[in-house]
Amino acid sequence: MNSLIVASNRVPSPDQGSGSQGGLAVGVMNALSRTDGLWLGWNGNTEEAPSRDIDHYDFDGVRFATFPMSVEQHRLFYIGYSNEVLWPLFHYRPDMIEYNREKERGYLEVNQLFADNIRSVMDESSRIWVHDYQLIAVGHLLRQSGVEAPLGFFLHTPFPPWDLLRILPEYENLLHYLSAYDTIGFQTDLDLYNFRDCMKRGIGAEIEEDGTIVFDGRRSQADVYPISIDIDTAREMAEQGENSPTGQRLKRSLNNRPLMIGTDRLDYSKGLYKRFQAYERLLERFEERRGNVIYIQISPSSRTDVEEYAALRTTLERVTGHVNGRFAEYDWMPLRYLNRGYDRASIMGFLRQSRVALITPLRDGMNLVAKEFIAAQDPEDPGVLVLSHLAGASRELADGALLCNPFDIDGVAEVMERALSMPLEERRARWQSMMTVLQNNDIHQWSENFLAAMNQNAEQRREDQ
Repeated sequence: MNSLIVASNRVPSPDQGSGSQGGLAVGVMNALSRTDGLWLGWNGNTEEAPSRDIDHYDFDGVRFATFPMSVEQHRLFYIGYSNEVLWPLFHYRPDMIEYNREKERGYLEVNQLFADNIRSVMDESSRIWVHDYQLIAVGHLLRQSGVEAPLGFFLHTPFPPWDLLRILPEYENLLHYLSAYDTIGFQTDLDLYNFRDCMKRGIGAEIEEDGTIVFDGRRSQADVYPISIDIDTAREMAEQGENSPTGQRLKRSLNNRPLMIGTDRLDYSKGLYKRFQAYERLLERFEERRGNVIYIQISPSSRTDVEEYAALRTTLERVTGHVNGRFAEYDWMPLRYLNRGYDRASIMGFLRQSRVALITPLRDGMNLVAKEFIAAQDPEDPGVLVLSHLAGASRELADGALLCNPFDIDGVAEVMERALSMPLEERRARWQSMMTVLQNNDIHQWSENFLAAMNQNAEQRREDQ
C-alpha cells in the first residue's frame, strides 16, 4: 500500500504517552500504522530565526517528522491568521476577527514551510492527508510545485456560509486553495452545503449532479466524514479512571449528589459564560436543586498569547465567585471551576460518574467530548447528554441527546432540570440510541472511509487527465 503522509499543525508528543492521545491522534495513528505512514508537523518550539531542520523519530510504531517555527512565524501564522482570523471566522464570530495583510503573508509562509517539508519526505507512492484550518493552503502550494500525488484535506471546524466567508479580505484565495485537493472532508452536511455554495458563488466553480466540484480544470470531491472516537479505549479508560485514586476522591467529594460536568478547552466558542448563567438560572428557578447538585467545569487554558482568552478566563472566575457567593452553603459548593488540565484517564473517569454532561458550544465542528461521554457511561445507569444544537455532534446524536440553544439561558436551565430528573428507563433508551451511532462509525471507520475516498478520487482524476 502507498505510504501515507499526514500533515497537521501539531503532532503527538512522545512525552504524553499513547494513553493520553485524543480522538484525532487515535484515528491518524491507526491509519499510519497500517500504511507505513509518517506524521509531519510543528514540534511546538519557537526559535529566533527560521529553520529548515527536521527531526525524525518513531513513536508508538509510527514515524514522525517535526520542525520548529521562528518566533515571528508563530506570531503571524498561529496567533495571528489562524487564531485571530480563521478561527473566529469559521466559528461565526466576525466581531472577533483581527485581520491584517501581514498575518496573511505569515500564514502563507508557514504553509509553504509545511509544503516544502512534505516534498522533502515524500516519494512517488506517497498520499498526503492535510488537517485543519491552519494548513488550508498546503495542497495548493504542493500543486504549484508540480506535486500530483493524491491530496486530501479534512476540516475539523465548521465551514461558514457565503455571507460570512466574504467578510474575509481575499476570501477567494481560501477557495482556490481548497480546490487543489482531490478529497475534502467536513464534519456535517451543513458544512458541506456551505462549502459548495461558497465555491459556486465565490469563484464560479461548477457543481455537477454527483457533487463533483470543477474549477480551473481540476475536479474535487467534497463529502461528510463525521469524526468519532475509539469506543473500546474510551470505555476502558473510563472504568480505570473511575476506580483510580482521583476518581474515588471525586466520588467521596460528591457525597451522593448528582454531578453535572463540562470539560472544554478555554475558548469563547464553547459557550462557557452562557452555560454558567444557565446554571445560575437553574438554581434560581428550581430551588430543590440547591444543595442537591454539583457542577464541575474543567477548562484548561489555551492560546494564552491571545488577549481574548485571558479576558475569558477572568470573566469565568468572576462569575464562579458570584454563583458560589450567592448560593453556597457551609457544606455545599455549587460550582467548581477548574482552570487546569487532567490526564485523559481521569477525565474519562469523571465523565463516567456524571449524571449530566453539559456540552453547549456556541458553534463547534464536532465536539468529541460528547461522544466520549457516551462511551464512558455505565449501560445500567447511564447519564444524560445535554448538547447544543450548534455542535456538529448534534447532527448524529439528536435522537438520544437533549438538544438546546446555548443562547437561551432559561431554555438551557430547563433542559438541565429535565436531564437531572430523567427516569432510568428513558436514560437507558437514549444512551443506547447514541451508542449505536458510535458503533456504526468509530474513529477507525472514519479514517478508513476518508482514505478510501481519497484513493478513489485521485484515481478518477488520473483517468480524466
